[in-house]
Amino acid sequence: MKISAGQNNASHVQDFSGVKNLYTEKLSLDEAKELKEQIVQNANAFTFQAASVQSNLLKLDDKFTKAYDEFQSFLNDVGYGGKPIAELSKDEAAALVSEDGMFGIKQTSQRIADFVINGAGGDESKLRAGREGMLLGFKQAEEMWGGKLPEISQITMQKATEIVDMAMNDLGFSIFNKEA
Repeated sequence: MKISAGQNNASHVQDFSGVKNLYTEKLSLDEAKELKEQIVQNANAFTFQAASVQSNLLKLDDKFTKAYDEFQSFLNDVGYGGKPIAELSKDEAAALVSEDGMFGIKQTSQRIADFVINGAGGDESKLRAGREGMLLGFKQAEEMWGGKLPEISQITMQKATEIVDMAMNDLGFSIFNKEA
């Protein structure tokens, strides 16, 4: 005789042909011990599954908290000190991505380009590497997104690349890679 909590498939119908009718037949002592052991095992498995679900949910909460903290740190690093993003109204969010907004095309492309230009310190190979890194990061973002990014992101990347290209030109470097 075998019993199961049947948690994996609630619609599964079990074969009860080996189960004695408790009203007409008595269980032997061995059958009662076996039944008790199965109940203990099933309760143990069910408890373990329930605890696993809870701990996984807590891990998700920890992952969310960590991701949120990293995002807040990023916002601080780029100079955003405003209202938490999750608390913005639709109009407030739209203002942040507007033409002159903190996360609009103009300011965001300038921040990206400045990071590359300042990090290169006038070194041609570092400028090229930074430019390549920008383009690779954009490509990776598209892959994560699952296709083309929104137009604002595409234009931002185009503008950031143009700013880096102008800086390279101003320093007397061709935007074309001589090794290519």
